[in-house]
Amino acid sequence: MSGAHPDEALLRRFEPVLRCTKGDRFFPMDVGPYVRACSLWVQRPGEEPVRAVPAGKLTLETLPQQPLDGSGAVHFLRFTDPQNLPGGEERGAGALRERAARGLRETREVFRAGRGRLARVGYVSRFVDALYSITLLARGRVPGEAAGAAAITYKRVMEEREGYTYHGRVARQEGWTVLQYWLFYPFNDWRSGFFGANDHEADWEKVHVYLAEAEGGELRPEWVAYASHNYSGDNLRRRWDDPEVEKVGEHPVVYVAAGSHASYYAAGEYLTELDLPLPRPLGRIVRGARGFWRERLGQYAGDGPRDAAPFHVPFVDYARGDGLAIGEGGDRSWDPPRVISEPGPPWVSGYRGLWGLYARDPFEGEDAPAGPMYNRDKTVARAWYDPVGWAGLDKVPTPAEAAAAALERRRDLGTRREELRAEIGEKARRLRKLGTEAAAVGGRSHLDARGRETRRRIADLSGELGRLRARLAADEAVSGSLSEYARRMEAGERDPARAHISRAHRPASETELRFSRVAEAWAAVSVSLMLVIFVAIAIFEQEHLVSLLVVSFAFFAFAEAGFRGRLVNLVASVNIGLAAAASLILLYEFFWELVVAGVLVVSLYVLWDNIRELRR
Repeated sequence: MSGAHPDEALLRRFEPVLRCTKGDRFFPMDVGPYVRACSLWVQRPGEEPVRAVPAGKLTLETLPQQPLDGSGAVHFLRFTDPQNLPGGEERGAGALRERAARGLRETREVFRAGRGRLARVGYVSRFVDALYSITLLARGRVPGEAAGAAAITYKRVMEEREGYTYHGRVARQEGWTVLQYWLFYPFNDWRSGFFGANDHEADWEKVHVYLAEAEGGELRPEWVAYASHNYSGDNLRRRWDDPEVEKVGEHPVVYVAAGSHASYYAAGEYLTELDLPLPRPLGRIVRGARGFWRERLGQYAGDGPRDAAPFHVPFVDYARGDGLAIGEGGDRSWDPPRVISEPGPPWVSGYRGLWGLYARDPFEGEDAPAGPMYNRDKTVARAWYDPVGWAGLDKVPTPAEAAAAALERRRDLGTRREELRAEIGEKARRLRKLGTEAAAVGGRSHLDARGRETRRRIADLSGELGRLRARLAADEAVSGSLSEYARRMEAGERDPARAHISRAHRPASETELRFSRVAEAWAAVSVSLMLVIFVAIAIFEQEHLVSLLVVSFAFFAFAEAGFRGRLVNLVASVNIGLAAAASLILLYEFFWELVVAGVLVVSLYVLWDNIRELRR
């Protein structure tokens, strides 16, 4: 391997094994052939897009030049340009639709969607899902035949030279050696091929392996992190010895979702919900109400995180692992990687445009992504400049540094404890002097004002001293824990492998996948049926509008709870709600009677307590 990049051996040692889903048509490729097959376009504000460089004339070397640049300009590649197809634009359009339909049929012949997407979420999510589907008609989005065009062009590129490539970068940050595997897919056909949220040209995914130096200077793997939709930080990463991290030798196994190319640690079907956040003031109100309902009343409020957005659009990621396998022991082997050297080659650092069609989607879901180094808004991506923090490892020392970090923190706390003790001593002396002054001025009418001021200062200083002493006690307890932690780290012990995970993304269980046909049919028709019934009541039963709406709401709520196995939770919540409503009604109707009864009860209690004291 003479002439190979010095980081290539390290990248190849831990390169991932990808296990794709049957029916997927696009796989990681070298960006060089992709760029040569693309045309380069420029979109200026208020103007139609302009083709700056035709297909076949663009290379990685010329890509960073970005012609026709200007304020607000968006550069983007186009992989599905009709002029790229045999016969040009006019002949290509008809042939494209025919071949796209044939390709979609072929995909559906080998791929079968799992049932229960809508049955796994509630009415609100189903209603929002319907609205989201309707907005696709009004949004600027990737044309339906684009996936077919991309498949045609990709097949032509692969016929010239079949290859499976990743783009590797080795970053060194804060004691960690980060192996970044950038996986470039020419197209994301999640919507058109696999009932997902969006289609878009180009797809950059990433897998990170975090190495730390052990005794003797050897680099050993400690953590891995796979990119997956909106997950970030601690929830992205898994420790190398976590049983969930499947490996072939030293190669971590990645289960790739069909169409979306999200990466998962285990095979299965993943319910992925697109959050639709509320405006901030309304969001605070909803979070407060949810917290009161969940924490004060102890009621069921869903299985998601406590700060999740209330509205979601549900989709399923199919990461079954039953398709093409790439890497060690798989159906195809990796080609030698395209190593990204520091500070980044010009095609990485110089090109700030999008790697596919700019669809002008207001939600950005169908716009192509930017390259490894940038976000869509041309700012530098955190995964590039801070790969350690991207996976939440910026607060985690390497194993070799853990004991020393604990002892250093203990020394910091020791210094602060000495400062606290000195401050407590000085303020305690001041408090005693103030107490003496308060005693001296007590009972002196001409010093009443001074006495009140002294007592106020005593109260303030006493509260401050209490807080300082509480902080000192906490620091002493933490100091002891740090000493114990350092001893465990020096002895080679480890924290639980999954202690850092607050929200693990897990595939649907067998129970969740065994939805009956009745439940699935109910999920499909329930929202439309509910809206039709509400409209019918509003038109034909206006005299009984409120009562019939309440009955309809109750019917749909109980039917939904029964299908989703949450009838007991619903009954308990309804009982709590009815009890609260009844209490408010009684309070309103009998307010003064309740006030009189309350006063009588208090007076009788005071009388009883005073008599009991006299008898002692």
